Amino acid sequence: MNRHMWQRLLYSVAGLVVIAGVTYACKGFLDQPAQGTVDQATLMNKVGVEGTLIAAYRALDCESSSGAWGCAVSNWVWGGVTSNDAYKGSDLGDQNPIHSIEIFQWNLGDADGYLNQKWSQVYDGVFRANAALRLLDAVVAASPNEIPLTDQKAIRGEALFLRAHYHFEAYRMWGHIPYYFESDSTPVALGGYRKANDLPLDSIVKLIINDLSTAETLLPDAPRNGEKGRASRYTAMAYKGRVQVYGAGSSSASPYWAAAKATFDSVKAAPLANRYALEAGFNRVWTADPAYRNGKETIIAFQASVRDGEPNGQNANFGERLNFPYSEANHFTCCGFYQPSYNLVNAYKVDTAGLPLSMDSTTWNVDTTYAGMAAPVDPRLDWTVGRDNVPYKDWNLHKRSWIRDASYSGPYSPKKNIQEKAFPDAENNVGWVATQTNNVPIHIFRYADMLLMSAEAEVELGNLEAARTIVNQIRARAGVAAQGCGPDTTALNRYPAFCTGNRAMVDSMRPNALATRDSLQTPWAFYKIGLYTTPWTGLGAAYARQAVRTERRLELGMEGQRFFDLRRWGIADTAINNYVATEVGRISYLASAAGTFVLPKYQFYPIPSVQVELSKVGGVCMLAQNPGWGACQ
Repeated sequence: MNRHMWQRLLYSVAGLVVIAGVTYACKGFLDQPAQGTVDQATLMNKVGVEGTLIAAYRALDCESSSGAWGCAVSNWVWGGVTSNDAYKGSDLGDQNPIHSIEIFQWNLGDADGYLNQKWSQVYDGVFRANAALRLLDAVVAASPNEIPLTDQKAIRGEALFLRAHYHFEAYRMWGHIPYYFESDSTPVALGGYRKANDLPLDSIVKLIINDLSTAETLLPDAPRNGEKGRASRYTAMAYKGRVQVYGAGSSSASPYWAAAKATFDSVKAAPLANRYALEAGFNRVWTADPAYRNGKETIIAFQASVRDGEPNGQNANFGERLNFPYSEANHFTCCGFYQPSYNLVNAYKVDTAGLPLSMDSTTWNVDTTYAGMAAPVDPRLDWTVGRDNVPYKDWNLHKRSWIRDASYSGPYSPKKNIQEKAFPDAENNVGWVATQTNNVPIHIFRYADMLLMSAEAEVELGNLEAARTIVNQIRARAGVAAQGCGPDTTALNRYPAFCTGNRAMVDSMRPNALATRDSLQTPWAFYKIGLYTTPWTGLGAAYARQAVRTERRLELGMEGQRFFDLRRWGIADTAINNYVATEVGRISYLASAAGTFVLPKYQFYPIPSVQVELSKVGGVCMLAQNPGWGACQ
């Protein structure tokens, strides 16, 4: 979705169709028409339908009305902080609910409130999507020629895609969830919006897939109106494959693997004009550079917007705005959250062949990874993590003084979500800490993510060499560009031997590279990345499976996917408990989490207690709490 579309529609209508799952009617003197709202009749036209649909897109990320941070589109709280990728960050006293979530005290009142932010956001999105479908039907019935047939189909397809996405978000958070359709519009007093969550998990997966399959038949091949943030046929198709992979879970025998492979193969075979592809360099994936925003790797992303007339910067990266270095000495000034873990940083170490050291070594996580060390690392490390004495994109060298409390949450900063200095228009000019609100699109699903899911399917189907080819494709792209002194707007910044006025970086990718440098310059990293050359057929499925999973971590680090990956692989309890046991020697407060993560209790997040209470019909709770988290009283 381009900036102008958002300006034209989003900010004027997004609040008109909010039908939040936690909002119930008041009685008496408060039971009066709301002030400042638009009557339904004024929306009975094409503009009203389009605006209602845009409002459904807007629910992808937090809004000021839905809370903060717990509803971030990136899932940094739920997919990052609860995994072995990241810590809460900042210091002990700030945003204590996230601290409780990190140490797995998910049922505390403050953590419960964050869970409610997420629940409210996703079901707000569901209800907005359904509102768009109902309004579309009403307008078409009343004025058949108001909306061209092609637009009718596309609007319906976009709304169904969004409904599927929001339900998928709820599914991977809570498992057993209620599924809402546009026909679920009865008054609250009669049980409307209070459906039971008694469907089997596979039935929920099938409902999501059905919505995506229908959307696939309705949507055009390319995003409507040329607005790249809109869903297209191939967006729905790729996302369906993603849901099929989740449906397969950790079962090698699941029929979803074959279905996912077929779906992904169809996406890969799309006509060239509509085909997704890897960006030429990893540095082009998360960027404010207008030449690469919403590039060919983007399947679906939240379209953050700045300088659009919204007075408080709320349409930018609202859910990410805490995740910048904390220091008055740097440009951003606040707030130091979502700090990468030692465990994640060490995972980027490679062996002499440039392959992940964690594949064959038990010592990869023994010590920390520091700038200037002689051991080689994967170049994606320094596009993902801010490390001391390494350039922070095209800002200054990252410094320890940028960290609010390194003794609490380590020395590293998040990096992917940061806008580059070279693009000042990507930064906001209004609102609280405007330097930390930007228009960097927040990837929900990107092509590299899809390719690695495709590789998973190939492994589980016994096609190990096909999986190796996919992983090598990802690794070859990772070797194209390394973090240098700043952006090269004319060509990829390819392993420069020197950076004028800054530190030098040694190119270990080229044969017989020389580490020539003067006494005033030292390298911040020795980058090396290799391909898997030994056939995986001889190494076996277990090796291939681990290689694909390792590659997902390196490629998608700090993108909010890790916890959900660990859980669907069926290894979350082992991975997280091993992580805590090692990491507690570095981050002392994690002692409170030692041995805590046990199944089945932590298979899913607890449903917010307020939602369980509000689900009552005739005193009976329609929402059943997940196992281990109590029951409705």
